[in-house]
Amino acid sequence: MNRFAYRSTGFAIKTLSNLSKANIAIHAQEKIPDESIIFVINHFTRLETFLMPAQIFSLTKVPVWSLADYELFRGAFGSYLERVGAVSTKSPDRDLLIVKTLLTGEANWIIFPEGRMVKNKKIIEKGQFMISWAGGKHPPHTGAGTLALRTEFYRQRLRQLSQTKPAEAQYLMDLFQIESLDPVLNRSTYIVPVNLTYYPIRARENILSKLALRLVDDLPERVVEELMTEGSMLISGVDLDIHFGDPIAVVDYLQNAPIRKDIETSKRIDFDDPIASKSVLRNEALKLMQRYMADIYGMTAVNLDHLFASMLKLMRSKKLDAMDFRRRIFIAAYMLQKQPDLHLHPGLQQDQIHLLTDDSLGKVDEFISIALEKGNLNRNEDGYVKNHASFSSPYEFHRARIDNPIDVIANAAEPLADLQRIIRRISSLPGLLIKKRVAKDLMAQDEKEFESDYHEYYIQQESKPMNVGRPFLVKGKSKKVGILLSHGYMAAPREVEGLARFLGKMGYWVYVPRLKGHGTSPDDLALRSYQDWMRSIDRGYAIISSICRKVVVGGFSTGAGLALDLAARVEEIAGVFAVAAPMTLMDFSSKFAPAVDMWNRIMDRAYKVGPKKEFVENKPENPHINYLRNPISGVREIERLMNDLEPKLPNLKMSVLIIQSRRDPVVDPKGSRKIFERIGTNDKEYILFNFDRHGILLGNGAEKVYNAIGEFVKQIG
Repeated sequence: MNRFAYRSTGFAIKTLSNLSKANIAIHAQEKIPDESIIFVINHFTRLETFLMPAQIFSLTKVPVWSLADYELFRGAFGSYLERVGAVSTKSPDRDLLIVKTLLTGEANWIIFPEGRMVKNKKIIEKGQFMISWAGGKHPPHTGAGTLALRTEFYRQRLRQLSQTKPAEAQYLMDLFQIESLDPVLNRSTYIVPVNLTYYPIRARENILSKLALRLVDDLPERVVEELMTEGSMLISGVDLDIHFGDPIAVVDYLQNAPIRKDIETSKRIDFDDPIASKSVLRNEALKLMQRYMADIYGMTAVNLDHLFASMLKLMRSKKLDAMDFRRRIFIAAYMLQKQPDLHLHPGLQQDQIHLLTDDSLGKVDEFISIALEKGNLNRNEDGYVKNHASFSSPYEFHRARIDNPIDVIANAAEPLADLQRIIRRISSLPGLLIKKRVAKDLMAQDEKEFESDYHEYYIQQESKPMNVGRPFLVKGKSKKVGILLSHGYMAAPREVEGLARFLGKMGYWVYVPRLKGHGTSPDDLALRSYQDWMRSIDRGYAIISSICRKVVVGGFSTGAGLALDLAARVEEIAGVFAVAAPMTLMDFSSKFAPAVDMWNRIMDRAYKVGPKKEFVENKPENPHINYLRNPISGVREIERLMNDLEPKLPNLKMSVLIIQSRRDPVVDPKGSRKIFERIGTNDKEYILFNFDRHGILLGNGAEKVYNAIGEFVKQIG
């Protein structure tokens, strides 16, 4: 064993990491016991052969040796593998070396129980572990379990013989070249399952594959595939989640009477001698294999690709509606987040509302593009058509990751029983029930979040009654058109209740969400960003779009800005109306908010405490709804929202109505006019009402505004 080789390998990996965009996350390393260990790891790429010994060595500081395919031990690379502790699977002294080093604790071991790279990730067949590869199928190897059992068998035997027959104990010490029994008897043998999950898996030409094809003639197709897949992972960026599982105490599998009898016998047992309990040990090795294989694949870090691929594979319908597909994925993600035994990729632990709105992360669009490219989906004038044959047709093993990546990704999720149960259930539900489920779940989330925030941030004699801030749904007569309606800054859903009821009487469904930080207390609002408000609006859109066929969005003041932003991001929206959108603010607090906000940040960073001004007094037109203190940080967030919105305005292609009060003391009419002029569509209207207040949705004359909005929605519907 060469420790310098480990250090040089670590240096090489660090250098490679600097050149690549790979992101390695290690989980539950605290589970690794300070004992003799065989790490059993799933095998998907060549990278693992040298990556994992160095990674585990960095955690344990104990040399880590591994078994590697004998075909790799050629030339300089073979010499390198030997220096870092890799042993050929065909080495004649392989088993003796493994047992000896595990007994003494001088090295831990890595074994890939599949026996080879499983490029197609197909390891389940009729509910049993079965490895599919280019040469056929075989069950996972029991070698790791067998070697662990043999190690602990001889450890227990040495413990017994040292007390009852020292001469025989010395014989075994000589056989294993053990100088002292203390290190042997003070240890135990464990198997630690390890799962490696890569995300995303994308095989495409890259600088490594192109360079290899130029430099080497007749490069084997298998090597080309590996360079395309693994090179893309490194260069384009991949998340590698390494999960360590609960250690398995091997001694627990040596308690059968026949095994104990062989351990305690005074007869000499050489390393390869047949023993009476051989068949029992074989059964115990099989049990061990089933356990660590279940543990390995049970730790798969579930990601969106797993859900996309599994859902597409299990859906029976030939026609695929993209929005219906996204809703099913959303429900699946929501349900999986409640499964305590599943490991989720960080991206799947977050709110997945983007699936139901603008696909801001590009995940849906990317998956559908791959499905179209690889033939899992076809496109026609009505949308997408699933090619069922693409999931059952045979494909060349070494090209699986290139030719059928979606099937490979779906295969990776097959061992996860909870995931499969959820996907099967959701994939079989009618589309109407899926819509109802989305709307019901999201409204429940809105309600739960409001009640939680209200109780957490409630301030006596300052917070309004709960019915002021509670989100609500107005049921209409027809589901042809629904309306998402947002209140303004420092306000609450009650602010737009009059307009919502008016539109409801016209027959429209209306959902009024609560913007995060509102309807509770100013202290809550001071903690929120405009992205928090956008998520509130996005959730509201997902609700009303799951109820009605067309959606019109609108809002007042800051809510108007949020409505315009949503319409600029979601092209399916049929129309948008904005009342007093705050492109340019008039009041004094808005003008000095940026400077004060920066001052507060400096005080926080430099002194943690200091002379900060976090709120200014607010004298609202509707004190029964609005806050009486205005957080400076909140005004700054309005500015950020509108700055973010302005370049998006040309994207608006639907019908647009802009409404403004001529003598608004808060929002400068020039700002709303600027919004109107920058909007991309020609189907737009600007209405200026002769009011001298900001809150024109309440008070005298509000019905004029209601009528204008009602006529606008009526023309769309």
